[in-house]
Amino acid sequence: MDPGLAITKGGDEATLQGSDGDALLYTILGIFSATADTFAVPPPDGCSASDDPIPPTEGSVSVDLIVVGSGLGGLCAGAIAARHGLEVLVLEGHTTPGGAAHGFRRGPFHFESGPSLWSGLGRWPSSNPLAQVLRAVGETVPVATYRDWGLLLPEGNLRVGVGQEPFLALLRDLRGAAAAAEWTRFLAALRPSCEAARALPLLALRPGAGLATTLGGGQALRLLGQAGRLAGLGGAFGPIARRHLRDPFLLHWVDLLCFLISGLAMDQTSAAAMATLFGEWFEAEACLDYPIGGSGAVAAALVRGLERRGGRLRTGAPVAEILLAQGRAAGVRLESGERLEATRGVIANTSPWDLLPLLPAESVPSRWRRRQAATPACAGFLHWHLGLRGADLDALPIHHVWVGDWQRGIGAERNMVVLSMPSLLDPSLAPAGHQVLHGYTPANEPWELWQGLERGSPAYEALKRERCGVFSEALSRVLPDWHERVVLELQGTPLTHRHYLRIHQGSYGPAWPADQGPFPGGTTPIEGLVLCGAGVFPGIGVPPVAVSGAMAAHRFVSARAQRRLLEEIGLAAS
Repeated sequence: MDPGLAITKGGDEATLQGSDGDALLYTILGIFSATADTFAVPPPDGCSASDDPIPPTEGSVSVDLIVVGSGLGGLCAGAIAARHGLEVLVLEGHTTPGGAAHGFRRGPFHFESGPSLWSGLGRWPSSNPLAQVLRAVGETVPVATYRDWGLLLPEGNLRVGVGQEPFLALLRDLRGAAAAAEWTRFLAALRPSCEAARALPLLALRPGAGLATTLGGGQALRLLGQAGRLAGLGGAFGPIARRHLRDPFLLHWVDLLCFLISGLAMDQTSAAAMATLFGEWFEAEACLDYPIGGSGAVAAALVRGLERRGGRLRTGAPVAEILLAQGRAAGVRLESGERLEATRGVIANTSPWDLLPLLPAESVPSRWRRRQAATPACAGFLHWHLGLRGADLDALPIHHVWVGDWQRGIGAERNMVVLSMPSLLDPSLAPAGHQVLHGYTPANEPWELWQGLERGSPAYEALKRERCGVFSEALSRVLPDWHERVVLELQGTPLTHRHYLRIHQGSYGPAWPADQGPFPGGTTPIEGLVLCGAGVFPGIGVPPVAVSGAMAAHRFVSARAQRRLLEEIGLAAS
């Protein structure tokens, strides 16, 4: 591919810059090339594109880089930037860092607020970008590993091991030898692409600079040699699955996995994201990890990595405005009125919708503003947290996934529930003889039911009780006597999600469908303002969010510094 070739994206013309391999990889991964984006004017190698100084604000704090939001994407961005020697300040409106991945306590019970499926944290080398970021900032998170989970499906109550052989054994019992053979052929066809996807160290991505710059020519050429296989992962995963699978249960199964990963059905879920999942879950020694201490322990590790290099985190510091000087991001104003300066720029770990109120209306082109406002949104969540008497529950798997009716569609409201009991692996989360349970409906709760209601009002409480009844239906399949075991019960809604995470409509995040063009990437029309978080890199969830944070940080450092870091952690040849 000619690096000067013009391509069409959303009706706009953009020139892909950098090496041929980079252009191809960005096309395959389904993201805009950052330096190609007509909205982006990033400074080369982290230096200001303008020599004009930013006017100082009297009495303000000044740092190199401000990160707005301490979700995992923002924490990865801040920790990586600090690792490169930048003076970083991460600002969080909530009292606890981590965004959707924070934990909280109620009495003696420690609950999860978000992610419950983790893999690749407990080993090195790892293809998980979050594990790579942790390695880069000198942190580790102790994990407990497990190898099976429960399925509460229309076909019955099932228990399946992670990996190819356990699932094949389940298939033979459930659907017969023909279905098992069909799945085997599907995995065999998918394996080369999965291996190619896993061979690409995502922390090496650098828009416009060339993988040869960050990895070295030999390693970049070897990756380019995988281009044919990677090209098959462009777009959505649904067509790939339908090309190989005919059995209805297998198609439902793939749809379920896609929805858990992306909040979207398989015909809209990124094929590259699913190739990474299959590459990990269906290898010979496949396992899942649970971070000891929960999601909050992961956030805490990133904060330690940030602070070890002189970076700082401020919680309870909601941002009211991103300040501009001479057309570039120069700092922020907090809701308290305090002004903070950033000499290099600002990274926004916010949703597309929640970013817009932070920017002066006249500061960005109306076309870009309309595009941001029109970002499709995943539906929201119902949450359920229980403290249970459960000394006799050790034989249960940590997770159960319940599906009500395949025919309604995997994304139909209240048609899927995920139940997690992490205290089975980490007893520190609950008092002796007790367990904690987190249930949620993964991105299938309509915002329209909740808008206009006020949290705590009688109408809100009544609707909350009614809608959260789906959790009782699911858990009763596993624990018919759960009512007698309850010590503490908490219920949450999209309004809860919006209140604590400050996210538009309490949404799971942007719902960019992979079958309708590339993801928007992290660029903006404002120099020095870069985005990270859900929806920036293909897919929603921890791995793409971690990638987006690392890429945001690397926009402010040289390609040479990025390569040195990759060499130090073994992702690039020295």
